[in-house]
Amino acid sequence: MFSLKYRAHHISPMKIIFFGYLLIIFAGTLLLCLPCATKGDGGTSLSDALFTATSATCVTGLIRFDTYTHWTLFGQLVILVLIQVGGLGFMTFAISLISLTNRKIGLNSRYIMQSSISAPQMGGIVRMTKFIVFGSLLFEGLGTLLLSFAFCPQYNLGKGLYFALFHAVSAFCNAGFDLMGAQSEFSSLTGYVGNWYVNLIIMILIVVGGLGFFVWQDLVQHKFHFRKLRLHSKIVLSTTITLILAGAVLFYLLELPGDSLDGMTVHEKILASLFQSVTARTAGFNTLDLSGCTESTQFLLIMLMMIGGSTGSTAGGIKTTTFLVLLFSIASTFRQKKSIELFGRRLEDGAIRTACCIFMSYLSVTLVVTLLISSVDHQPFLTSLFETVSAVGTVGLSLGITPTLCTLSKLLLAALMFFGRVGSLTILLAFTSDRRKQSSMLPVEKIQLG
Repeated sequence: MFSLKYRAHHISPMKIIFFGYLLIIFAGTLLLCLPCATKGDGGTSLSDALFTATSATCVTGLIRFDTYTHWTLFGQLVILVLIQVGGLGFMTFAISLISLTNRKIGLNSRYIMQSSISAPQMGGIVRMTKFIVFGSLLFEGLGTLLLSFAFCPQYNLGKGLYFALFHAVSAFCNAGFDLMGAQSEFSSLTGYVGNWYVNLIIMILIVVGGLGFFVWQDLVQHKFHFRKLRLHSKIVLSTTITLILAGAVLFYLLELPGDSLDGMTVHEKILASLFQSVTARTAGFNTLDLSGCTESTQFLLIMLMMIGGSTGSTAGGIKTTTFLVLLFSIASTFRQKKSIELFGRRLEDGAIRTACCIFMSYLSVTLVVTLLISSVDHQPFLTSLFETVSAVGTVGLSLGITPTLCTLSKLLLAALMFFGRVGSLTILLAFTSDRRKQSSMLPVEKIQLG
């Protein structure tokens, strides 16, 4: 008994995070397998329930079935709870529940929470947890209220409020699940392509959720004075704004020769381009049929999906900070500087090595799974790459092939969603952090590069 308690107490935070998400996914899978979760007879197979539970917990949005037409109200609520828990992190909920009971939160729990949300320090972690929960509920509540003015007149009051709540939570958590199958199956938000009101609310929720909890706190503490913000917040905000605007402009230009923007006014084309640029970074909603976009546009979306949102947020991808570190490391090499300098600060030496590790791990698993799916399901390489990057970036955008994939491809995409949500470093460190550090170093010898 003492041995079991000792091992449980000394298990690494990375392993707790890893197995914690697995436990949530398995619980969601069992609930979605229940007959009461599926409309009609026959229920849902174990593999399809596992895929959906993984997609919801990992706030991805890739689906095998239309959420509204396939799942009952019970099944939809299970998906909504998985989105909320997966978006904010299960440790955030665990510590919040412990706080409500007025029980003392131990050092080990604080350490796990720090690792779970990538907090820079352990001090004030409980206060930070309360800030995350309160801020999330506030934005989701405001989103629900604002969206209800659009959905309630279209549906009845009860259904409109439910639709507003579901889409507000899904947008803030960057999940991309929708209930627009009530209009047309697998339609996402294509019915609102020219609706500025709905588009702006969804985009604001996506961006706020993708900025990261530490950026919120920094903005509140310094009353939105950019110069007073920490380096992390400056990088996140500047990179996010640049990617959104650059992505929208490029989407618009690349789609001019295509058919997806035909028949729209200039204002509608701008809105559609802006929405696709925002949602491609990790949200998974779409107001256009992406399968009708040009290959150049689809590859642009692939790049945006791979970058994703920001560290410590509900978003996925390699993260904006990783992308900027890689970008500026190239610039520093060309300028023959030994370190990366941003906003009057010098980054730590290990930042480049960590960024390279994250990028290469994402790139490696993405290419391997893309080749397998393309080979097994006989899909074009670009189409397979799109679905694969969407999974590993926890985005949820699709060119329409996910419902047709075989069981092996489904499991591969589910594994990628888990990899993208938990994080490559977390998974790697979960099984390597117990190794002893070397006390000596080998001799140095130079090699030729380039």
